[in-house]
Amino acid sequence: MSRIGLKVIELPEGVSIVEEAGLLKVKGPKGELSVKLPAGISYENKDGKVSLSRANEEKQTKQNHGTTRANLNNAVIGVSKGFKKNLEIVGIGYRAAMRGKNLVLNIGYSHEVVIEPDEGVVITVLDPLKVQVDGIDAQKVGQTAARIREVRRPEPYKGKGIHYVGEHILRKEGKRAASGKK
Repeated sequence: MSRIGLKVIELPEGVSIVEEAGLLKVKGPKGELSVKLPAGISYENKDGKVSLSRANEEKQTKQNHGTTRANLNNAVIGVSKGFKKNLEIVGIGYRAAMRGKNLVLNIGYSHEVVIEPDEGVVITVLDPLKVQVDGIDAQKVGQTAARIREVRRPEPYKGKGIHYVGEHILRKEGKRAASGKK
């Protein structure tokens, strides 16, 4: 039994869902997103509460039930509040800047790294060591943030690199401490 699929989605004020040709179009104050409604899954909207149900108990239908509910919930949150990821840059001489809509990173390479945001995603440099990624689509926001982090992943010895705010970096001791010599 899909427990996620059975949860009811409450629509915030100003958010509406309309079904068109196998797609659920979610409109809200921040924009519009669409979620594909797979075969065997139906939806019902009563008094601002949306529930999804499945037609049969096949394994694929059960999987689609939970996934569709999660995607629809993310779309509702996205068009009402939006999604945000914050990244932090750690390292001497490392910095970030904006050039138009693109993010320019100087992080120890012989060249600048330019990252173009996905459509519907906005990158903001809060200060040279803090970057914020905003948007209404959770997948695109997460993917853009992951692409930025991948440019210089945090290393375990000094912790230098780009990491999410609040992310715990597993730190290792260097060779000198492990050898027992002073």
